[in-house]
Amino acid sequence: MASLKKIQVTSTLGPKFTIESRIRDHLIYVDQPTPGGDDKGPTPLEYLFVSLAGCIGSIARIVASQRRLPLRGMEISVEGELDGEVLMGKSTVNRAGFQGLTVNVVIDADMTQAEKEEFLHEVDRRCPISDNILNTTPISFKVC
Repeated sequence: MASLKKIQVTSTLGPKFTIESRIRDHLIYVDQPTPGGDDKGPTPLEYLFVSLAGCIGSIARIVASQRRLPLRGMEISVEGELDGEVLMGKSTVNRAGFQGLTVNVVIDADMTQAEKEEFLHEVDRRCPISDNILNTTPISFKVC
């Protein structure tokens, strides 16, 4: 039987666009740039990219350790474009989400290009964030 790990984050919307999240012993902020927000932290869209890059890096360490690969480090860049008019409710032509994401990875390790590509494929296959972005994950909303 699979052992399921529950992840939970509770966030509170404060003044303007500031959202405070307490995660274990960490306090983080989500916000919007000025003038609309107070720029206390990254936007939700930027956190999505941070989550993907962080997951790729974390899983890479796990895979490298399990395979005893000489991974010295990685640089992970995530980018994407979305239709801001949909986000602001001014258009329904496109979807609200990103049209696509590009993850550029520089792997600092003594591996051939083919080995690096195979390694990154394995990392992506095991990354829960990538999986949730690639595949439909049911979301239920409940007013409490």
